[in-house]
Amino acid sequence: MKPNTQLTKAFIAMMVFAAGFGTAYAGWTSHTLHVSYALAVLALAAVTSRMKVKLPGIDGNMSVNLPFLLLAVVNLSAIEAVAIACVSTAVQCWPKPGSKFRPDQMLFNVSMMAFATSIANLIWNAHWLGSTAWASEPLMLASTTAAFFLGQTAPVAGIIKLAEGAALRRIWTSIAQLSFPYYVLSAGLTSMVNLASRHLGWQAALVVFPVMYGIYRSYRLYFAHNAQALQPAPLAHSARAGA
Repeated sequence: MKPNTQLTKAFIAMMVFAAGFGTAYAGWTSHTLHVSYALAVLALAAVTSRMKVKLPGIDGNMSVNLPFLLLAVVNLSAIEAVAIACVSTAVQCWPKPGSKFRPDQMLFNVSMMAFATSIANLIWNAHWLGSTAWASEPLMLASTTAAFFLGQTAPVAGIIKLAEGAALRRIWTSIAQLSFPYYVLSAGLTSMVNLASRHLGWQAALVVFPVMYGIYRSYRLYFAHNAQALQPAPLAHSARAGA
C-alpha cells in the first residue's frame, strides 16, 4: 500500500486541533502554579528527552523522560504539565548538527504529546473516578499512565500507517510490546518519587535522573545487540549474494 500524503497531512491537522483543544482546557482548569518544581522537572525532562533509543523495526525512537512527564501530570497544574511535555518533545525532536529539520514531524510530535498529557491530566483529576469506592492513588496513577500510553502509541501508530502504508494493528502491537515495560517502570518510579517528595520536597525528583540514564544505556545496548544478532553473518551474506 502506498502512503497517502493528503491523509497524513489531515491526520497531523487533526492532532494539532486535538492538542489545541486539550491545551485550552488545561489552561482553563489550571489555577495554582508551582514555578520552582515546574522548572526543575522541565530541566530534567528536557535533558532526558535527548536520551533516546531507536525502536527496532519501527521508524521512530523512544526517550526516557516519561517519569518526569508523569511527575508533572500528578504534581503540577495542567498547563504546566502540557508546557513541559511540549518543550521537552521539541528538544527531543530537534535535529543533530548536519541533520535535516522536519517541521511536519516536529509539529506532529509536539501536538501528540500535548494531547496525551492533557488526557492523562484529565484522568488524574477526574473527580468521578477518584470518588469511587475502589479508587486509590496507585490505581489512579495506573489509569493516568494508561491514558498516556494510549495517547502516545495510538497516534504514532496511525501516522506510521499513513506514511508507510503498513498494517495499523501490527504497528501498534510492535510499539506496545517494546514500550509497555517502560511505562510500567515509569509509573513505579513516579509513585516512589511522590512518596519520597512528601519528606524531601521536589528535590526527590533528582534521584530519578541517574536511574533513567541507566535505563537509557540498557535499552541502547539491548536494542543494538538485537539488531546485530538479526544481521546475517558476512560469509552467509556473501554466499547469498553470489548464488
